[in-house]
Amino acid sequence: MPRRPAKPAALQRRVFRGADAIRAGLITRDQLRSSAWRTIFRDIYVERDATTSHRTRCIAALAYLLPPEAVITGRSAALVHGVDLMPDGDPVEVLMPTPFGPIAGVKVLFGRAAEDDIHRRADRLRLASPRRTCWDLAQHLDAVEAVVYVDAMIARGLVTRAELEDYAWSRSGEKGWRKMLTAAQLADPAAQSPQESRLRVNLVLRGLPRPVTQHVISRDGHFVARVDLAWPDLKIAVEYDGRWHGDPAQLDRDRARLNRILGADWLVLHVTAKRLRDDLDGFVTELSAAIAARRARSAR
Repeated sequence: MPRRPAKPAALQRRVFRGADAIRAGLITRDQLRSSAWRTIFRDIYVERDATTSHRTRCIAALAYLLPPEAVITGRSAALVHGVDLMPDGDPVEVLMPTPFGPIAGVKVLFGRAAEDDIHRRADRLRLASPRRTCWDLAQHLDAVEAVVYVDAMIARGLVTRAELEDYAWSRSGEKGWRKMLTAAQLADPAAQSPQESRLRVNLVLRGLPRPVTQHVISRDGHFVARVDLAWPDLKIAVEYDGRWHGDPAQLDRDRARLNRILGADWLVLHVTAKRLRDDLDGFVTELSAAIAARRARSAR
């Protein structure tokens, strides 16, 4: 009968450094190579069937891999703050004042954080404050993706647009301060999904007028519909069609809703996930033509 892999009680339900466990006589190197254990970083182990969240990897990185001045920031900090938009398995993002690494599974961003921009938590995390998190997101993501995160941070009440604008101006002249200011000015806490944020910011960056987010259309004082993006003065709406459900009646409800909007003299353009990804320029051309036509009609 095969021997059961060694799982000392002192190492169960915890993250540990293999070298430390071997030195303490708790386990041997050969036993660590068994099916009972797996690595989350080099020489950092957990039980094979343990659930290891990104937060757990953040804690492990700070505890075992990084010097005391390291701070969790960027997308990792956003996740810990409650904005989980990271793909599974992406590296832990940390801020360091000097070059460090490389370390597999860790992305080091270089910069210094002021003391009031570091939150020290009971779970041993040194975490960038929401405003510092947004600053680092603005530095290391493109403008669209940075605003996706900033929208979500504001929507959760972690920070406000005004606070981010003030923070950017307080660092006026520093490298990257205009990126932070741009992200704050483009942000909109009413956005209800990352894809809606991407669509809105892409339209604005391509020179279209800034739309109203989650606009309520009414007629004779009665609610008609809520639309993703709108130019109310022109009665133009854009809907992102990325939310499909298993309910067979959903299509009927969607079409009835569309009829109500059109009956209120609105023009509705639709964008699918594929169109947003593959043919945004084509959609911008269509929307620009619609805006021009409505403006010409209102000028008559």
